[in-house]
Amino acid sequence: MSKAWIKAKRLEFARDVLRDFCISSKELEACFTSYEEAGRIGFPQLRELTGQEMNKGLLWRLKDTAHLLFRHGEEGLMGRFLDWGLGYIFHEAVKLKEDAHQLENYAPWFREIADSGLDETERGHMERLTVVLGQTRESIDREIRRIRYIMDACLDLFPVCYAQYAESQLLARYLFDQQDIVHEVFRDKYDALIRGIYGESPENMPLLAARSLREGGWIEHASRALDELEAMRPDHPGLGEERALIEQGLRTFRQRRFIAG
Repeated sequence: MSKAWIKAKRLEFARDVLRDFCISSKELEACFTSYEEAGRIGFPQLRELTGQEMNKGLLWRLKDTAHLLFRHGEEGLMGRFLDWGLGYIFHEAVKLKEDAHQLENYAPWFREIADSGLDETERGHMERLTVVLGQTRESIDREIRRIRYIMDACLDLFPVCYAQYAESQLLARYLFDQQDIVHEVFRDKYDALIRGIYGESPENMPLLAARSLREGGWIEHASRALDELEAMRPDHPGLGEERALIEQGLRTFRQRRFIAG
């Protein structure tokens, strides 16, 4: 892949990395909660998240996109830190998937055998082998702790690395459209994310989102983004002009719908 192509796709990559991080973080946390509450880590979910060479899962694609974004970008060392962290999460999730496979497929099999009337020799071999299943649980506990630790570190790196994308309409549109999941993943660090990207002008996020939505033909969604901007800063200098463009778009939309109907 040429550097020119990578540079041309940087805004898309930045949006995709944050989006895929949020989705995968939510799904991983659901697996962890299931394990802590019910003792099942969710092997099928982890298999889908990681994927394989010919059918890459979300975490694999996230790792690859992060490599393209941060290894050729302007984020410097902090970007390389984030790139490494996202790659680490993927590789640790692969190990977790394998441990989940052992725990969810073979532990029940050994329990069934243990209740089937084994002779002394069979039971001795079974007990020797199943020692590692207890160690597998310990491995899962460690892997979950490590993934959570690195995910939390990534939450602190995103605001630093994404400051240069303050003018990106693609990023702003994602942050506006998917506020619920971004809030859920970043929790008490959400404000730091927005502040890291937009500085003292957080209202620029809904403004840029409104422009992107309007240009994409999503006029009613764009109007809602402007409503959020107006609630944050009613005297924003770009509000009136953007509102006029959206009103024009709404009139055109209604006229077309009337003609079509």
